[in-house]
Amino acid sequence: MKKPLVVIVGRPNVGKSTLFNRLIGKRDAIVDDRSGVTRDLNYGSVDWAGKEFQIIDTGGYVPHSKDLFETAIREQVEIAIVEADAILFVVDVRSGINPVDIQIAEMLRVSNKKFMLLVNKVDSEKFEPSVAEFYKLGLRSVYSISALAGRKLGDMLDDLTADFSIVDVSPDDERLKIAIVGRPNVGKSSLTNSLLGYDRSIVTDIPGTTRDSLDSILKYYGKEIVLIDTAGLRKKKRIDESIEFFSMVRTLKTIGECDVAVVMIDSKTGIENQDQKIIDEAVRWRKGFVIAANKWDLVTKDDSTADQYEKEIKLKIGNIDYAPVVFISALTKQRIFKLVDLCLKINDERKKKIPKKQLNDILLAEIQRVPPPATGTGKEVKINYITQVGDHYPIFLFFSNYPKEIPEHYRRFLEKLIRKNFGFEGVPITLSFKNK
Repeated sequence: MKKPLVVIVGRPNVGKSTLFNRLIGKRDAIVDDRSGVTRDLNYGSVDWAGKEFQIIDTGGYVPHSKDLFETAIREQVEIAIVEADAILFVVDVRSGINPVDIQIAEMLRVSNKKFMLLVNKVDSEKFEPSVAEFYKLGLRSVYSISALAGRKLGDMLDDLTADFSIVDVSPDDERLKIAIVGRPNVGKSSLTNSLLGYDRSIVTDIPGTTRDSLDSILKYYGKEIVLIDTAGLRKKKRIDESIEFFSMVRTLKTIGECDVAVVMIDSKTGIENQDQKIIDEAVRWRKGFVIAANKWDLVTKDDSTADQYEKEIKLKIGNIDYAPVVFISALTKQRIFKLVDLCLKINDERKKKIPKKQLNDILLAEIQRVPPPATGTGKEVKINYITQVGDHYPIFLFFSNYPKEIPEHYRRFLEKLIRKNFGFEGVPITLSFKNK
């Protein structure tokens, strides 16, 4: 299921993070009067009138150096123009037109991309006359809004989503789609090249230097597999913030388009914060995934055996310990085809359906032995029936007399029961509790 990607751009302190929070309905992004306080990539999903889209706030990706400030913002806009389905360009009605605003407007005007100019902080009618100044930027889609108060956002969202629809990427395409994702310079393109047997992507030691690429087709024992490589930046001379921003934008898009994600990590450095975010995103999209520890040929085996290393990874990822870990070397081709076999297996696991009788016979017997805790008023909680639904990933419905009283720790227990009895290795599963 592919969702349109919308990117919020603009200079700092115009209200991008406030708009992001308003649209996703949560307070995920840090909001402050000081410019540039968002130091991370904020992303989420928005549902407007039944149409869903992914949204990214670029707020945190500005450099500390004033010399690089305008360059960073230009690069973010360039990336948004390439990657986004639509762009929200935010300006501040109270500070007027800024030279950086003029640069961004010029880039968007010649981009042939869908974009909207949002004149923010129009909290009441008294600020409306000041909006006229922004028509000087020569942009047609101008909206006066207040991200803080939610003023006039409805009309903008109606226009933004007018041509959005939620459809399968390729409803008739049964080929397995594997996304190769991970931090810059962990060896994503090297793995793609090794699997294909030729240099599909340009590889250097500089993070984010891979050219933009199309999906590649791997022919494997008579099957066609689509490899989606998160290609890097066209230009080598990019500042760090732009490289990281591009990497995450590409990763979010790629995960949305795949069946199974190969999350590549560097064996020398292990799981880092950005790796965890990528794994969390794969889980949130309910994609199958496997962790590929690359550059295993460079690890001194006396210092860290595979078993010890895998335990450390599972400890760091916590409840997502159902993800298989495979140790590879994209350079020497060590275990890279075992990785493909694992992706095929995980894809089959995503589609697996457990017969109702088998599901209930096994799980209800286990639940009887370890029943859910009683409600706060002492009433007995019973689970009467279980069924599996979902066409794209496994969803299990549990019918109970008090579905809202089943605590989180017992839900995790039920998930472990399902995995113990039926597998689903590398596959996020959803548990839903309904009234009997």
